[in-house]
Amino acid sequence: MPLTTDSILGVQLHIPLPEANLQSYAAWIEARIDDGQGAQVITCNPEMIMLAHQNPHFAQVLKAAELVIPDGAGVVWALRRQGVTVQRVPGIELAETLIQVAAERGWRLALVGGKPEVNAAAIQSWQAQFPQLCLWGSHGYFSPEQEAQVLQALRSFQPQLVLVGLGSPRQELWIQAQRRLLPEAIWIGIGGSFDIWAGKKERAPRWWRDHQLEWLYRLYQEPWRWRRMLALPRFAWRVLRDPSSRKTP
Repeated sequence: MPLTTDSILGVQLHIPLPEANLQSYAAWIEARIDDGQGAQVITCNPEMIMLAHQNPHFAQVLKAAELVIPDGAGVVWALRRQGVTVQRVPGIELAETLIQVAAERGWRLALVGGKPEVNAAAIQSWQAQFPQLCLWGSHGYFSPEQEAQVLQALRSFQPQLVLVGLGSPRQELWIQAQRRLLPEAIWIGIGGSFDIWAGKKERAPRWWRDHQLEWLYRLYQEPWRWRRMLALPRFAWRVLRDPSSRKTP
């Protein structure tokens, strides 16, 4: 499936042709695995784009990723201002779609992240849904010494799909540093999805998601995130002032 690129404030996102939605991104990843080609997949939101302007290392990680997907209502809004028709693709929904495909196709799946009890509960939940799923996991609270053991176990397991929930930007930086261990694997940062899969937190109800307000529901659940949310109005202001963010007549 061919991809085109569109830029928001200098950050490139990949848009499948002829239609950009969850299924088209999942199909691109499935084809990549079939061809034995690895990739770092980033589900991009406005906070990441703003961070890229402050952190050159993180900006380079976004630039180097083989697939950068529009997650976050603000990213979809900014693309649509340019006349680019896309749907929001939440990382958790992409991951859940791929896990089902992994169970059907016999892919090996690795889950890295979350507290020990959260990671274990997430694995148990997915194993109950798909008993045939070949699954390995490690929590994300490892010391430098323990990290070496995690990486060795990951290399031995040889998964085709690695889902990493260490929080952004840590997970994207960690994937970029470690993906050479499994160059044919697909690596995706999935943030707080482990907590939802483990039953520790609830995802926003459908109405909130349909009205692009999932970010507000997360803020309600996790009020400590308010400082990070300050990036949203700054992002909107910069997009509105950027001549390249408007559709060309």
